[in-house]
Amino acid sequence: MRLDLGGLWTHRDFRRLWAGQTISVFGSLTTRLALPLTAIIYLHARAYEVALLASFDVVAGLLFGVAAGVWADRLPRRPLMIGADAGRALVLGSVPAAAAFGVLGMPQLYLVRFVAGALTVVFDVSYQAYLPTLVSEDELVEGNSKLAATAAVAEFGSFGASGWLVQLLTAPGAIAVDAVSFVVSAGSILAIGAQEPPPKPAHERDPFRAEVAAGLRAVRDDPVLRALAAGMVAWSLVAGVVGATILLYANRELGFSPGALGLIFAVGGVTAFFGAWSAGWWARRLGPGGAMVLGMAFGGIGLALTAAAPGATAAGALLLISTQVIADPFWTVFEINQVSLRQQVASPAVLGRINGAFQTASMLAVLAGSLAGAGLAQFADARAGIIAGAGVALCGAVYLLLSPARGVPTAGAPALGPLPAALAEADEALL
Repeated sequence: MRLDLGGLWTHRDFRRLWAGQTISVFGSLTTRLALPLTAIIYLHARAYEVALLASFDVVAGLLFGVAAGVWADRLPRRPLMIGADAGRALVLGSVPAAAAFGVLGMPQLYLVRFVAGALTVVFDVSYQAYLPTLVSEDELVEGNSKLAATAAVAEFGSFGASGWLVQLLTAPGAIAVDAVSFVVSAGSILAIGAQEPPPKPAHERDPFRAEVAAGLRAVRDDPVLRALAAGMVAWSLVAGVVGATILLYANRELGFSPGALGLIFAVGGVTAFFGAWSAGWWARRLGPGGAMVLGMAFGGIGLALTAAAPGATAAGALLLISTQVIADPFWTVFEINQVSLRQQVASPAVLGRINGAFQTASMLAVLAGSLAGAGLAQFADARAGIIAGAGVALCGAVYLLLSPARGVPTAGAPALGPLPAALAEADEALL
């Protein structure tokens, strides 16, 4: 493997998209830690309140995911992304403002999480449909890899700084960094000069429900898209369970301070960078489906190591760090190849609706995982949630191994050989 300093780095509009995304990711990851810590430390929230907070953007995804897909196919995608960025800047900026006046409470955090979640769904669905209009099919993995690689660098910087920002500026103050980042992201996307293909005129569009149904049928009728959807659901279940329990586990049960956790999580940013760097390499050798299997399996192994941490000791810190070294790069390999393969096989005319269907299924799985994680934390302990997440990840890896997605080559590569007979029979049984 070698680090590619050419390719899409010479593409002016891609660089503008990349710059906006990198800055936005830095702020978003700051809020990922700061918003729940605002509830835990600043407002002294209980376990179920933290889990409920995590679920509000999931609920927004369920309500807006399918509609966002239709909008992304009906309307120009770049203005949708700019509007979503501006809206997120406003809503997140309300948190430090309310804290400054002493009126911040959990109801406002729930509302902020919901509105920001809805706008994030609109942005993500539009963004994933927009990238193929900027780059060619053969450049999709490269484009997604470069965006993920720099997001990983931003993860390193944001997690490394956010724990200390929470302690120095308070958690609401750290969220102000995110609000500013979305303003910068909107400006970068606004500067993109490439013109999108025009959407259908209003009089040629099908009714809203018919367009929603067309997107769902596109996923249902394509065996590769069905397999990708199932893999995404498994990944989202893991994210929901772990997202609802990891801070409670690491902070309350193990006893790590916010600053120490920020430094530990920052290691994942470094390793995720190498995961993004290697995603295309794995795709060329295993196919994108095989790379997804590898990513899911090592993600599960990494979570198992987290669950083995004995406490806020040197051994516990080493186990949490080893998780960042093992799980984070391979989660990145999984995510890049999942998105790239979806963009590769889906029809551009319905890609927004397909993205919306995936987003809705993902949010439903995250919600189920969050509620399950909250239940485990409330009636057992948060460690049980981490163990459950590891089990789901390993089961997802087995499913993807037997699925049609495993046999699809990356764009521009020769077709892979057929599945062994035993796996082919199992694959047919899954369908």
